[in-house]
Amino acid sequence: MMMSEPTTETPCVTVVVNASSTVSETESEVKRTSKEQRDALPGEPVCAVCGRYGEYICNQTDDDICSMECKQTLLGRLPSTHTCAPIVHLPPITLPATDECFYVRDSVNASESQSLTDYQTELLRTKLQIRVSSKLIPPPILSFSSCCLPQKLLQNIESTGYDMPTPIQMQAIPAALRGNSLLASADTGSGKTASFLVPIVSRCASYRLKHFHNNKNPLAIVLTPTRELCIQVEDQAKLLGKSLPFKTALVVGGDALAGQLHRIRQGVELIVGTPGRLIDLLRKHDINLDDIMMFVLDEVDCMLQRGFRDQVMQIFRALSQPQVLMYSATISIDIEKMAKSLVKDIIFVTIGQPNQPSKAVKQLAIWVESKQKKQKLFDILMSKQHFNPPAIIYVGSKRGADLLSNAITVTTRLKALSIHGEKSMKERREIIKSFLVGEVPVIVSTGVLGRGVDLLGVRQVIIFDMPNNIKEYVHQIGRASRMGEEGTAIILVNEENKNLFPELIECLRSSGAILPRELVNSRYAVCTVSVGRGHRKRKHKF
Repeated sequence: MMMSEPTTETPCVTVVVNASSTVSETESEVKRTSKEQRDALPGEPVCAVCGRYGEYICNQTDDDICSMECKQTLLGRLPSTHTCAPIVHLPPITLPATDECFYVRDSVNASESQSLTDYQTELLRTKLQIRVSSKLIPPPILSFSSCCLPQKLLQNIESTGYDMPTPIQMQAIPAALRGNSLLASADTGSGKTASFLVPIVSRCASYRLKHFHNNKNPLAIVLTPTRELCIQVEDQAKLLGKSLPFKTALVVGGDALAGQLHRIRQGVELIVGTPGRLIDLLRKHDINLDDIMMFVLDEVDCMLQRGFRDQVMQIFRALSQPQVLMYSATISIDIEKMAKSLVKDIIFVTIGQPNQPSKAVKQLAIWVESKQKKQKLFDILMSKQHFNPPAIIYVGSKRGADLLSNAITVTTRLKALSIHGEKSMKERREIIKSFLVGEVPVIVSTGVLGRGVDLLGVRQVIIFDMPNNIKEYVHQIGRASRMGEEGTAIILVNEENKNLFPELIECLRSSGAILPRELVNSRYAVCTVSVGRGHRKRKHKF
C-alpha cells in the first residue's frame, strides 16, 4: 500500500490507498468529496460513511473511506480529545450475511458487547444497516456468549449451525433479553426466528429453574399466520430448548384439538400456534395464560392481510401486559399503528432497507405473453444454465398449482409436487420433507410457502404468476436467499401484471436487474404522484 503526504487542510489526515486499488495517490489525487468517487463494484471495499468505493483506508480507524470529505465526517464522530490518538486493534472478526469486506474490531474482547463505545456501536449499526428508534436499546452483540445465556442453550445454538449472530440477532436478542418490546423488520431468511426464540428459551428455562415448584402454566406464546411456519418455529424451539426445562405445544388446525389441549395441561413453557386455532382452544377450554411473559407475532403484515387482527387483539387482551415482539420482512403504517396500540413504548428495529427485496437475490425478469408462459417455464427447467434446483415455483391458485406440477412432471420428467391450503396437514408435511431431503427438486406452491418458512437449500424461485401486491413479491423471492447467501429469482411478467409495474420496476432497479424492453416502454410503467390537490404523472428514469 502507498502512503500519501499529509494534507495541509486537516491535521492527522493521512490516507492510505486501499490494497484492492490499482491506483495510488501519486498517480491520482485523493478524492476530495464523495460525489467525485464512483460506486463500489461487487467485491470491492465500501466507504464506511457513504457506501461508495472505499478506495482509501483511514490511518486512524482503519475503516474504508472514499474521500477526504468522508474521512473528516468519520473522524468528526470520534470524541474530540481522541481525534488524533492511535487506536489499538485486535484481530478482525468476520460478520456473517453482510458485506464480505466488513470487519469489526473490539478494543477489549469480542465476546463482551459492553466494551463497545457509543462510537463503535454507531459505526457497527451503520455498517450493518441496523436502525433503532430509541437510545434505550442495548448495543448489538458480537457473539451469543456475550448475553449470559445458559451454557446448554449456547451448546444448542452452536449445534443448530449458528457460528455468529446475524444482524437482526445481534440487535434483537440483547434487547429482548433486557425486556424491551420490539417491532423488528429484516430480510426474509435473515435469522428472525432465532432472534426471538433464543430470548424465549433463555427466559423461560431460567424462570422454571427458579420457580420449579410453581404451576406449569405457559410462559410464552408465538403466533404465525400459517401452519407450516408454526411447525417450523416449534421444531427450532425444540432444538434450542433441548435438555433444558423447556417444553412446547403446537396449536394449529389439521391436528386433533384434544391432543393439543392435553399437551398444554401437562405443562409447557411455549405455545406456538395460529390465531384462529388458539382462539378456538381458549373458547372451548379453560387455559391459564396469567403467567405469559412474552408474546410474539411473526409475519405481522401477513396476519393483517389474512384478517387475523381481531383474533390477535382478543388473545392479547387475555394476557397480563407481556413483553411484545413483532416481526415482519415488510412494515406498513397499519402495522405501526397496531404495534403502538399493543405497547406504548415499543422500539422499532430495522435491518437493511425496509420493504425492499434482499440484495442477495439476483432478479431476472422475462417478458412472456400468457399463452407462452408454460412453455417458457419448461424451457427454463430443462436448461442446465438457468435451472438451479431445488426450486419453488409460485402460482396464483390452488388448482393452478396442481395442474402445473403435473404438467412439469409429464413434460420435463422432473418430479414436481404441489402444495396449497386445501391439502391435509400430513400431506403438506410429507411434501416439504421430500423437498428438503432432495427427493423432489421442484415444488409448485401458492403463497402458503411465501412467508417465513425456512426452506434450507433453496437457491431459486420462479414467479409464474405475480402475486397481488409487491410486498408478497418481496417475500416470495426472499425464499431464494437464506442468511444472505446468493440466490436467483426468475419472474415471468406481462401486461396482466400492469398494476404492479411501477413498484416492480423499482424492485428490479434496486437489485441492478436488466429490465425487459416491453416493461420499460409500457404505458403502465407510470406512477401517479400526488402534488397538492392535483396529480402529475412521473415516468421512471432508466
